[in-house]
Amino acid sequence: MVAMLGANGAGKTTTLRAISGLVRPHSGEIWFAGRRIDGLTPAQVVALGIAHMPEGRDLFPGLTVRENLRYGYFPQRKRNRQGYSAALEEIFEAFPRLRERWSQKAGTLSGGEQQMLTAGMALMSRPRLLLVDELSLGLAPKIVEQLFDVLRKVNARGTAVLLVEQFVPLALANTERAYVLGKGEVVMSRPSDELAGDPELISSYLGGRVGEEEPPSLADEVEDISHIGSKPARHPLPIN
Repeated sequence: MVAMLGANGAGKTTTLRAISGLVRPHSGEIWFAGRRIDGLTPAQVVALGIAHMPEGRDLFPGLTVRENLRYGYFPQRKRNRQGYSAALEEIFEAFPRLRERWSQKAGTLSGGEQQMLTAGMALMSRPRLLLVDELSLGLAPKIVEQLFDVLRKVNARGTAVLLVEQFVPLALANTERAYVLGKGEVVMSRPSDELAGDPELISSYLGGRVGEEEPPSLADEVEDISHIGSKPARHPLPIN
């Protein structure tokens, strides 16, 4: 698990979207598992084993939980038609609430439940690399803890995770290495525990945000629980 940090506008989300094929880079190359992938369509990128959890819980709000998860399995349909039930059961084991909301439309779920469903859709494709953009945004601490627990288990089974997270201490606590972006360039690359132990160093690149960050608000927790009961040197950013 690798964290990608940076102030607003540093290029974190753009990087993830470029990897996914949603935007085309003007220059440079993107490589995954020994293959150059910039220029591929999003569908081709997904077929290679890259799944993207975007910021904002990009679901099909008018479709049910079941239908959203089924679309998540779509990239696997030709390779493993018989694996749908097993993949679905894994998602329900990770997120029991989704089993309860099986026939409910995604647009009517709570914020926490929608983030669970977003994660479930991405994981249904059995990715080799999971791109995660702002997992904790607007969610209750208990929900965030559950989501990170799932990410750690997925990572332990062999899926690489590239994480963009606004709450820096949380990101560093759950990753092995971190890259800090500044104006679209990697300005720092360190083991996560080293960065966590030097907040003044990282805050100089994040505009003083470290130590000023706050976890999700209590109001968010109540809402969700009610539903649940200098020009820097360039560095490479390996993702394979």
